[in-house]
Amino acid sequence: MKITFELDAGDIDRFHDALARAERRVACADECDIVDAARHALGHLPIAAAPGYIRRQIEAVAGLLAMVEDDAWALPPPERTQVLRLLAYFSDPDDLIPDDVEVIGLLDDAIMLELLMKQVRHVVAAYAEFTEARAGLPAAADSAQRIALARTVARLRARLHARMRRRTVRDAVAGIGAAGLGG
Repeated sequence: MKITFELDAGDIDRFHDALARAERRVACADECDIVDAARHALGHLPIAAAPGYIRRQIEAVAGLLAMVEDDAWALPPPERTQVLRLLAYFSDPDDLIPDDVEVIGLLDDAIMLELLMKQVRHVVAAYAEFTEARAGLPAAADSAQRIALARTVARLRARLHARMRRRTVRDAVAGIGAAGLGG
């Protein structure tokens, strides 16, 4: 079943306010604290009992955590800041609907995650391609092969970073993906 609803200006303003709180947390918090808070929320929220839509949105957070923590990917700013902003919003238990409200407590998180994931979709797609390509690379047997492998990974990363940025800029110019939340 598909349910569609419209958010009016007041609804969007409430999401903006919640997102602004998350942005303030990103600005003054240590990245490790944001990641730890998101990991804690992911492990302690009642996700298993949540409706499928909510569960799918929240489970995407695990992929974001892996991406931010992947040293070989080395996600640069401003994309890293966007992902951290998303993780900060997700880990805030006192967002629009407190997370402990049964059944609907995670609905605002799922909606905001869907909106914000649209903004980082090219980053997520590039990282998925990076991890797939990296997994297909042969293991290095000696130091010369390790150096060659590191160079290959660096070229792949640089190419994918450049592509994700081009696509993000293209979408920004076209007005795609902002979801009314700026970014």
